[in-house]
Amino acid sequence: MALLLRHVRAVDPSVGLDQECDIVIRDGRIVEIGQDLSIPKGETVECAEKVLLPGLVDAHTHLRQPGREDEETVASGTRAAAHGGFTAVCAMPNTEPVADQGAAVRALLELAASEGAVRVHPLGAITAGQRGESLAAVDAVFLTHEHGDHAAGIEGLKKHPHIRVFANAATARAVQAGLSYRPDWQIFETGARFQYRDLEVQSFTVPHDAQEPVGFRFSTGREGDLFAPRRSLAYLTDLGHAPGHLHEHIRDCDVVVIEANHCPELLKADPKRPWSTKQRISGRHGHLSNEGVRELLAAVASPRWRRVYLTHLSRDCNSPAAVERALAEVRAALGACEFAVVAAGEGTPFYELG
Repeated sequence: MALLLRHVRAVDPSVGLDQECDIVIRDGRIVEIGQDLSIPKGETVECAEKVLLPGLVDAHTHLRQPGREDEETVASGTRAAAHGGFTAVCAMPNTEPVADQGAAVRALLELAASEGAVRVHPLGAITAGQRGESLAAVDAVFLTHEHGDHAAGIEGLKKHPHIRVFANAATARAVQAGLSYRPDWQIFETGARFQYRDLEVQSFTVPHDAQEPVGFRFSTGREGDLFAPRRSLAYLTDLGHAPGHLHEHIRDCDVVVIEANHCPELLKADPKRPWSTKQRISGRHGHLSNEGVRELLAAVASPRWRRVYLTHLSRDCNSPAAVERALAEVRAALGACEFAVVAAGEGTPFYELG
């Protein structure tokens, strides 16, 4: 289905766009921007004196549900947001009970899915009960590598010395150099298997342009145990390609979290990134493309997989729709396995491993 918007003022600060133009939208994506455009089939809408801009995000919203429905609800709050041009809201955790643990946040996500008019991003309380005394249900952090988009939050844990930070020595040294305090480092050797509470943690190497990047496989329970069956989750992002040893680390997992970072064509056409950056991203120590993750999943195709999360999408050089198209055949072949594409800027949904 094609849609032509004529004489609309298009505003997108991220690319320096602010002009009156015609815009062609096909299958939910803008495919052409220009003057005096036409389409052979579809709908044409005259948009003089109208403004088209990226959906607004309200980063501070009080939806109040559960507990204070007399003031606001998910349904009423998100309808008001949609009326004002907001396509997403960040919901404060000041509900009753306070959203300070997974169950409360998960309940809000489910409520938003059924009653919300726009996307709802719950903000969990940093401290238990919002009392400012102890961090809410965070005991440990596992670092894959030192790059800022993965390790910048460690400085914010300064006031919470009880939290353990697991990393290999090279990653810990690189992160420590930029910190104003010393975390409770728990150093492991890359490739080692170790225990943390009821979790068995297996680390493994991944190819990325960092000091000593790793992926993790987290397991709990026991094989053959009726009441606590063994369950495993593999987590691997930031890898330029998928060496053979990764196949074995994800084969016997129930859940796989893996990056689908970019669409090669969108990366090639991106006007904001220089050639050198594009070469780094698409290189063997950069990031996994949609086609790269498709090849890996197709090669392993484990019948044990219950869910696959495609994450770490580039905001400019990928989209959930592009990931869906690239992985359509793999999804069909895996049948019962559920796939979830996590758009750029969105959090991975909660999932009960046990």
